[in-house]
Amino acid sequence: MKLQRTNRLRALAVGAVAVSSALVLTACGSDDNSGNPEGSGSKAAADIKCDGKGKLLASGSSAQKNAVDAWVKDYQAACKDTQINYKDIGSGGGIQEWLQGTTAFAGSDSALKPEEVASSKKICKGGQGINLPMVGGPIAISYNVSGVDDLTLDASTIAKIFDSKIKKWNDPAIKKLNPGANLPNTDIQAFHRSDESGTTQNLGKYLGTAAKDDWKYEDEKSWPAKGGQSASGSSGLAQQVKQTEGSISYFELSYATANDLNSVKIDTGAAKPVEATADNASKAIADAKVVGKDKDLAMELNYNTKADSAYPIILVTYEIVCDKGNKKDTLDATKSFLTYTASEGGQSTLTELGYAPLPDEIAEKVRKAVPELS
Repeated sequence: MKLQRTNRLRALAVGAVAVSSALVLTACGSDDNSGNPEGSGSKAAADIKCDGKGKLLASGSSAQKNAVDAWVKDYQAACKDTQINYKDIGSGGGIQEWLQGTTAFAGSDSALKPEEVASSKKICKGGQGINLPMVGGPIAISYNVSGVDDLTLDASTIAKIFDSKIKKWNDPAIKKLNPGANLPNTDIQAFHRSDESGTTQNLGKYLGTAAKDDWKYEDEKSWPAKGGQSASGSSGLAQQVKQTEGSISYFELSYATANDLNSVKIDTGAAKPVEATADNASKAIADAKVVGKDKDLAMELNYNTKADSAYPIILVTYEIVCDKGNKKDTLDATKSFLTYTASEGGQSTLTELGYAPLPDEIAEKVRKAVPELS
């Protein structure tokens, strides 16, 4: 999928807006603003109800950083007494900081594990950690190969590439999927996350489901395979792909868009290969099921979908909070901010940024759960 030049110009324009804006989000832990799209501004203001004040600290998923940046920009424009700082340090790091009691909530591209729920009871006095889905979207498999603007891969070839079993771009398996492409005899430079990442875990779940004969690893936040090269965060991977000939990696679609990178189409067995778009990801996310109990809204995604136009490499980012026992000094602001992000205005912002909004049924459950946090 060839991304248009307008995307690059849009990203540059947003950078200029960010520099000149009187309202600045302090995005701690990252000095890469290449993927910071502009927020939706006044269009979302009607859904923002200010409550609480002071500093609200959060950290975690880099996949949702572009969405959080836009949300915070809108929210802080309406709520002058609240300063929100979000560090995109990866899902694993975000959960760890939250479990240490240093942040109000964490962003994670995978739900809490049972042992993490057990640990959360130490900071959630009288309660425990729960998963509130907030951001959906496709994980793009982006590449940089001169002369190749349209590329199709399937689960098996992706698994073998990231497991260092396919090492050349003109490998017969890739040529079979792309009979008309001029594939060079270039070494494949595969990049993966160096930090613990829910994006890594979701890619692993996809490969373990759709290419189970070729991907034998557990779906963990840490990269499991040998070989390849690493970089920190989605922005780090996107920059490596942008500057490295023969490279390939994985990250949330907005990073591919902001960096004007090509992304592969996925041969799922549907009528035709599926592009990584928000609409196509929504078709797959709509097939997900809520498997959490009570206020917990952890979801089970269908990575093996073969429905037409359903993009299978997807993630849902959760905001991790306590159902009971949240910090009193940040509870009101947390509820106020998450009420906005789950609102129709907050979710419509996701569409503008290339994310997939939550299905209506799931969004309504989140909107009901947030006001009940205590």
